[in-house]
Amino acid sequence: MIPSMWRAALLSLLLAGIACSLQESVIGPPAQPGVVPSDGEIEIPPAVIRNDEGGPVVIRGEVSYTNPFFSREVAQPLIILEDQAGFVDRDRGFLFPVASQTLGQITSDFDMSPFSYSLALPLEPQGSLRDVDNDGASDPGVMIFAVAYWNNVFGDPYLERRDLGGGGWSTAYASTRTSEDADTLREIVGGSLLIYAPDDEQAFPAGFGEDGLLFTPDDPVLRVPAGYTLVNLDRDPFRFDRSREVEVNLFEPEGAALVSFAELNYVDAFDGMLDKLRREYAFTEHKAIDWEALAGRYRPRIEQAQRDRSSLAYQLALRDFLWSIPDGHVGFTLTSNLRAQRDAEIAGGLGLAIRELDDGRAIVHILIDEGPADRAGIQRGAEIIAVNGQPIADVIGAVRSWRGPFSTTHVERLEQARQVMRFPVGEAVQLRIQNPDDDPQDISLTAIAEWGSYNQSSLQAGRDPLALPVEYELLPSGYGYVQMTSFFDNDVLTVMLWERMIRAFKEANVPGIVIDMRQNGGGRGYLADQMAAYFFDQEWELGNSGAYNESLGAFYFDPDTVDVFYPPDPALRYEGELAILVGPACASACEFFAYNMTIQGRALIVGHMPSAGLGGSVEDFRMPDGITVRFTIGRAVDMNGEIHIEGRGVVPDLRVPLTRESVLGEQDSVLNTAIDALDATAGR
Repeated sequence: MIPSMWRAALLSLLLAGIACSLQESVIGPPAQPGVVPSDGEIEIPPAVIRNDEGGPVVIRGEVSYTNPFFSREVAQPLIILEDQAGFVDRDRGFLFPVASQTLGQITSDFDMSPFSYSLALPLEPQGSLRDVDNDGASDPGVMIFAVAYWNNVFGDPYLERRDLGGGGWSTAYASTRTSEDADTLREIVGGSLLIYAPDDEQAFPAGFGEDGLLFTPDDPVLRVPAGYTLVNLDRDPFRFDRSREVEVNLFEPEGAALVSFAELNYVDAFDGMLDKLRREYAFTEHKAIDWEALAGRYRPRIEQAQRDRSSLAYQLALRDFLWSIPDGHVGFTLTSNLRAQRDAEIAGGLGLAIRELDDGRAIVHILIDEGPADRAGIQRGAEIIAVNGQPIADVIGAVRSWRGPFSTTHVERLEQARQVMRFPVGEAVQLRIQNPDDDPQDISLTAIAEWGSYNQSSLQAGRDPLALPVEYELLPSGYGYVQMTSFFDNDVLTVMLWERMIRAFKEANVPGIVIDMRQNGGGRGYLADQMAAYFFDQEWELGNSGAYNESLGAFYFDPDTVDVFYPPDPALRYEGELAILVGPACASACEFFAYNMTIQGRALIVGHMPSAGLGGSVEDFRMPDGITVRFTIGRAVDMNGEIHIEGRGVVPDLRVPLTRESVLGEQDSVLNTAIDALDATAGR
């Protein structure tokens, strides 16, 4: 589940300084900010104005990012003036009025950091006026804006509730910096704001006051000129700038920036990684991980690798350390050294692959023409009884899969069975097999360099790399069939295809839809949530996600950031019957989509076995020798606060047995079972 974490409650952001010349002009005498007493009014002094050129007409700047997910598959990035009335009111459900959303232009390559932008200010902005001078009188107030980056996915070019995640204000990639401390979460603590006063009788804070919070009664205030003024919140008192052109850079928040230990030596990098995982890994208690024990086991190997100056020894030790974390979201770059090591161990094949059945037998389900097994007379469907004299079940259980680590035992067992027929090239292998309708026999084979049997046994085998993320058709049964393969493709294209599918099936009056998620490896969890909403007629609270909070020294779940999906326009909602096909290759965001479809029993979940069990959001960081490590930082829970996907997956309501016929048959037994179930529901 790739997090849209950059707007999460736990992110702060960095602001570049507002550009000004070394010989900036100061208009007016210095003034002491006024603090309005509770028993009366005072005359509010005017603000000291820097560079009074009549107020800004254009804002320019850059947006820097290092996060590897920032620009991935983003089709409509936006720079906008973001109405801050929601922050003034502390209303996290505030939706930026469309009229207030002045759009900027991205003026360089968005996929290369930093990218630049330009934003021309309207003569009369349409933001929300807020009286923030606390003088006890009713005044028109000022419009308050931040400059912010957003990703527009749904609907027209402007941001709607689904794009805004329910509303509120930016906590990342904006001209404001926000607190990440739990007790002041999301409070603006610095950066800059653009204000617009309709006349010269309005006032604005000149500081945060004793409570350190903005727009509270203890704020000192100053009267501001009519029109636009840029307010630098990082000065004390605040600096008011009326330059015609201003520069405002949006910097990456610390919580979203790519952490790097790459410049450290092996031992220091390992220690830095271990400290990060010890604090931030999402499921330490849930998985009973003893970080100190792991350090005791693997740090000596890292130390030896450093003494020997052995890159391979360091990489193997790092690999084994990461493999010891039972989480399918944990991963690392397969370097040329590690790839060579893998190939030395498993590049050889016998031209066959096996699948275990529910009854415990392991049968040949992939057989390569003219491969060693085929030439030796082994048939598709043959049972593999033993390998080199050891029972096949024991041999499978002893495999250390290169596809690890795993969150669930059923996915691990599948990958062990997939790799059990892999050997070093040239190795002699003794198999005890039993062909269909024949007696057991012993066959000697020699592993050759072939990857065909391994690739064809992948859970992603048969997936067309050129396919669209959403493809659909009308089945002979009259039901709609949708294959949804990713939540990490072009996001606008994905939603457009999804909505086209909904319209097409509604127009055809299909009585039910089968959504095939069996080869969906995940992506953006928020996108998965909102796409599930097309099958509901009301908003629904789905769960929450906690992350490590530095100020607390513990994981924190913000009660105001519960995951919610927002149904689209009624014309795009489908109300017919639904069946969702899942399997072990349905991972992360795919699993959240499938889980969402279990709400109120909205869909029937069908599959041979549960989904992968990857229940959290991830972060990458860099290690020496060009290795990028990924781990889970977000602990996803249901509305009862229970971990609901990690280590378990979404379990089918209707489990299709793994039999010889279902594995070898030409027909799709899972799809057929789903169709039969829809028929039964419809009384066909």
